[in-house]
Amino acid sequence: MIHPDLVSDEQIDLLAARLRRASRVTILTGAGVSAASGVPTFRGSGGLWRQFRAEDLATPDAFRRNPTLVWEWYAWRRELVAACRPNAAHDVIAGWSRAFDRCTVITQNVDDLHVRADTSNLIRVHGSLWDLSCWNACGAASWRDETVPLSAVPPSCPACGGLARPAVVWFGESLSVEALTAAAEACSCDVFLTVGTSALVYPAAGLVHEARRRGAFTVEINLEPTPASGEVDLAVHGPADQLLPYIARRLTP
Repeated sequence: MIHPDLVSDEQIDLLAARLRRASRVTILTGAGVSAASGVPTFRGSGGLWRQFRAEDLATPDAFRRNPTLVWEWYAWRRELVAACRPNAAHDVIAGWSRAFDRCTVITQNVDDLHVRADTSNLIRVHGSLWDLSCWNACGAASWRDETVPLSAVPPSCPACGGLARPAVVWFGESLSVEALTAAAEACSCDVFLTVGTSALVYPAAGLVHEARRRGAFTVEINLEPTPASGEVDLAVHGPADQLLPYIARRLTP
């Protein structure tokens, strides 16, 4: 049940009207979309693992110093995520990804719950927990390994026998040119939704501003206000797994 102090009928009616008229919709998602599935956000005191912060472990330097420690953290995360299921927010987004003439979903999440929800036209700008690549960059293509638990920690590259690393974008690394190009192209849309993201991590956080510059109606859907709340056309605050189904129901006249 949506709390009336968090969202008004006028807000939902405005958003529903915009979505009904839209043919091009882009949705940017962050950790808040997966929260109801039980995926930890790894930010704040509740996100600590063995007294380490994500920023202490998800870096090339941390892996270089102690690849076993980093892989123990990722193995733990993989086991957590494997037990999770897509929630109602994932399901609505997946439905919208197929319903609109052109819909692109850009996610900062690495849990692949959007994949498991059968989301179309998905851009995973930070990669996936389930993809691995060679730390030595031997030339082997990235590979997928959904084994839980991992057969070895740390795992090895099947091509050269060297260390494997999670094929995710770590702090201090650049997003792939392909992902950035596709995300930038998706800013040309009628409605741009940010869902469950703090609007702090760039370059993904800058996409909503680019979409608005190009004429899109921009919307923030997040549990709490963020730095972007005052810079979008509409900010709606509440749990994504409750708000998105509520909006979806209002889309039907």
